[in-house]
Amino acid sequence: MKMKEEQFELIKAQLKKLTSQYCFYQKKLEGINVDDIKSQEDFEKLPFTWKGDLREAYPLGLRAVPEEEIVRIHSSSGTTGIPVIIPYTKKDIDDWATMFSRCYKMAGVTNKDRIHITPGYGLWTAGIGFQNGAEKLGAMTIPMGPGNTDKQLRMMVDLESTVLCATSSYALLLAEEIAKRGIGDKIKLKKGIIGSERWGDKMRKRIANELGVKLYDIYGLTEVYGPGIAISCEHECGMHYWDDYVYIEIVDPKTGKNLPDGEIGEIVITTLHKEGAPLIRYRTHDLSRIIPGECPCGSKYPRIDVILGRTDDMVKVKGVNIFPSQIEEMLKGINGASSEYQVMIDHLNGKDILTLFVEIKDDANAYEMEHEIGAAFKAKIGIAAIIKPVAIGDLPRSEKKSTRIYDNRY
Repeated sequence: MKMKEEQFELIKAQLKKLTSQYCFYQKKLEGINVDDIKSQEDFEKLPFTWKGDLREAYPLGLRAVPEEEIVRIHSSSGTTGIPVIIPYTKKDIDDWATMFSRCYKMAGVTNKDRIHITPGYGLWTAGIGFQNGAEKLGAMTIPMGPGNTDKQLRMMVDLESTVLCATSSYALLLAEEIAKRGIGDKIKLKKGIIGSERWGDKMRKRIANELGVKLYDIYGLTEVYGPGIAISCEHECGMHYWDDYVYIEIVDPKTGKNLPDGEIGEIVITTLHKEGAPLIRYRTHDLSRIIPGECPCGSKYPRIDVILGRTDDMVKVKGVNIFPSQIEEMLKGINGASSEYQVMIDHLNGKDILTLFVEIKDDANAYEMEHEIGAAFKAKIGIAAIIKPVAIGDLPRSEKKSTRIYDNRY
């Protein structure tokens, strides 16, 4: 993707500001003369920012404005190490709400909708991001947060919610509960805005069919505002991102070299206006591609593909690299298999053993499924696996992000 002149000017201004004051990036970019950056190619020689950098800046080392300008703190979960603390100014909060409001509009949501928000609140960016955007749009907001499915469904029925905001895992749980209780005729949902984790086509179709809604993918991450920096449109051909707020590159995860439009690689983000904690060339670990050409919807905003996986989702078993997306693609072609699966990897008697638990439909034959899935796994993934068919609903559902692969070898 060719950098626009206005993007380049905003990045240059950001770099000058950051290198002229005491902050994280003054040290990170030490020895670099901003005046020597005269082109996109020069910009692409700047060092990447990694999550490890952000953890080392804990707690408030990322702050790039005086403390009195910080109005809010958000944080990553910290499940894999020291949490990342992101400070926000009032302008950051307003800009984020503007982007999120655009997301709702792109999905056809209006101020006449009733937006039912199930992601978590607090330090996590999800819940409050959905809420700020809805309020900016002027829609009725129902800030449920996660959990208490009985109350979720009661409010959904009584308040006649029309838009569901959720992770794919929790949307599936709600869809299954609605079907189980036979209350589908009382649900007024029209749209689902789904974020925070990747999900396959099979899961998408189940949720859409069981809830009777049109689904939209939303993208974002705590380090870069939160959810709301990109969303799919009604044509479901990628996600439009707000290139007047973020500049996106796609790089080869191994070499760090920029890839041409259309090629799959790692998303790298530079913020154009962020004040509290700006980011320059931040490696997200998310895998996608820039989709060339114009979208049928006519939007001027460029597109990235839906998230295809993460560089850190990959596991190596018996010398073979395995991504969740490969398993989802394999299951998509098997009629009796559901969208839900779980992988357990163990090391026993000197050998790696991979066990794949798959939910199968009620009318499917477990013995036949075991052999069909086993043969498909060997053919498409390249190694043998122990297949364990289970009933629909047997695998755990999550209010947050689902864990698909458990590696018990370490």
